[in-house]
Amino acid sequence: MSVALLTDQYELTMLDAALTDGTASRRCVFEVFARRLPSGRRYGVLAGPGRLAELLPDFRFDDDEIEWLARAGIVGKRTLEWLRRYRFTGTILGYAEGEAYFPGSPVLSVAGTFAEAVILETLVLSVLNHDSAIASAASRMTMAAGGRPCLEMGGRRTHEQAALAAARAAYVGGFAGTSILEAGRTWGIPTIGTAAHAFTLLHDSEADAFRAQIAAQGTGTTLLLDTYDVPRALRTAIEIAGPGLRSVRLDSGDLPSLAREVRAALDALGAVDTAITVTSDLDEYAIAALAAAPVDSYGVGTRLVTGSGAPTAQMVYKLVAREDAGGTLRPVAKAIGDKATLGGAKWAGRRVDDSGHATEELVVAGPGPRPGAPEAYGVRPLEVAYIERGETVPGWTGAEGLARAADRHRASIAELPRGALRLSDGEPAIPTTVTQALDAAGA
Repeated sequence: MSVALLTDQYELTMLDAALTDGTASRRCVFEVFARRLPSGRRYGVLAGPGRLAELLPDFRFDDDEIEWLARAGIVGKRTLEWLRRYRFTGTILGYAEGEAYFPGSPVLSVAGTFAEAVILETLVLSVLNHDSAIASAASRMTMAAGGRPCLEMGGRRTHEQAALAAARAAYVGGFAGTSILEAGRTWGIPTIGTAAHAFTLLHDSEADAFRAQIAAQGTGTTLLLDTYDVPRALRTAIEIAGPGLRSVRLDSGDLPSLAREVRAALDALGAVDTAITVTSDLDEYAIAALAAAPVDSYGVGTRLVTGSGAPTAQMVYKLVAREDAGGTLRPVAKAIGDKATLGGAKWAGRRVDDSGHATEELVVAGPGPRPGAPEAYGVRPLEVAYIERGETVPGWTGAEGLARAADRHRASIAELPRGALRLSDGEPAIPTTVTQALDAAGA
């Protein structure tokens, strides 16, 4: 599969026309932002810039891609030759991956010539919209879990490539592990999983299945209790594994009541340290409903990786500045309708009060604060560099970048006011102020 052809056709036809009239080489700035948050959300979580930085070196138009474009007649020969030589040489800046964002937050900016930046639109948006939707949902679930681990196991409910990206995004949003092995190999995410109902059904008895699992994996495994009868399965599990069994899993039924019954039975059998994991179409609301139940971890799949649980982040990619005929970078903006934009490249910061809680998102169209002196503006700067002059900035890709993003998420969410964690409908956790000027006093 070609990364370069994960591109909408109109990006190449715009390129073709711009090469024809000579505007393709004009310097430009594109910005990514969301006009609003999905219904019921009080903040979003940015995920995907690190994965985008990993994909960008493979955004190449090799012989196979060029030949297909020529046969399809999508662009002319001049454009085909330009694409054959394509390498992104610009700069990509944005919020640190894992950072909370709000309506209007300029979460990513792509600066370069019009030609090299315009053809990245679909790749940028597909990565950020998908990953940010998953990370935002994961963050709500981990907040509802109140410190109990959430484990991602949604790979069977989505496209195979989306499953891999979802595992990464969930980790950004606070999940502790994934069932997808490739995510473990690629990014170092802890992997989880032991046995499904099929393993129990394979054997002549539930006891035989438990014996086989313990023989292969030891008592550090998790035994699934709800194939036939939970109380009987629990007694069998402890008889075979002993009180040192690491954990049991419940996947159906009235989970709050069942968890309490299982906890009481485990304690009565001396398995006081055996943990209880629950699965079964969980989302943040179901997790919150289990807050008072003796549950130790949650396995989440369908409601994390599908649109019902992770509604689109609704991010857009808009041109906000372009070079004029005289070489000056000028703000540009759409002026009509409810999709009007504010022109000019922007920087953003977050005001934090003396107690360490965020109070305002500040978005400024104009020069940013001097490096090293953000305190003069009373804000915490949010922008970092991912790509500089076409080169990937170290520290934002691979396992290191993912760990960094997860750390940033924890710190960012801890900074939000308490109301941000409510699951009910409401306004964004903090207001966003968009302005075209800001002095050192913050006016």
